[in-house]
Amino acid sequence: MTKKLVAEAIGTFFLVFTVGQTVLAPGAGQFAPLAIGFVLAIMIYATGHVSGGHLNPAVTLGIFLRGRATAAELVGYWIAQVLAGILAALVVRYLKTDIAPAMTALPVAPALLAEFLFTFALVFMVLNVATARGTEGNSYFGFAIGGTVLVGAYAVGAISGGAFNPAVAVGMVVMSLARAADLWIFLVANLAGGAAAALVFNAFDLGGDKPVGREKAVPETAGSPK
Repeated sequence: MTKKLVAEAIGTFFLVFTVGQTVLAPGAGQFAPLAIGFVLAIMIYATGHVSGGHLNPAVTLGIFLRGRATAAELVGYWIAQVLAGILAALVVRYLKTDIAPAMTALPVAPALLAEFLFTFALVFMVLNVATARGTEGNSYFGFAIGGTVLVGAYAVGAISGGAFNPAVAVGMVVMSLARAADLWIFLVANLAGGAAAALVFNAFDLGGDKPVGREKAVPETAGSPK
């Protein structure tokens, strides 16, 4: 468990750190989503064999509801991810000393919808590329997940900030990229999106876990996704 928590903390740290360094001026401008999508993919590849490479409380919730994480892992991962996000944000604030406070309030309904939709897409993607039998052992899971965040950042970043991740959202508040008063929008939309993705995935048996007709369920093997 300790190895898993360390892996989650390291991966989440570099994700949030990259968000701050590329979004806050002087940053990467319109190329920031590319850096964020790539660092997420890189950190997923780096930590996937240890912890599953969740790096996102919404993803952990989805995988928990999928039945591939325990309650202890859910709580432990959430703590590690959020603390790593806060630490990363503090390091960004140390490196970037001229951070202006976030003054613009998010439009509640549009931001909730934008964050919900792309968190749903992200967690749905994770469940399909990292836990389904049909995609077991694939080599593209990291870039598929990172690519989803990249697309989401370009598509709705101007509406909600494009967090799709409660740990990133907490880091955004610490870095003054979002107002503390708007944090609930991210938490509600992200966790609801992750839960909804898992419910849809389970309802339609997209993981291929249940027998079809008279076929017998394939037994779990050591090589099966966890």
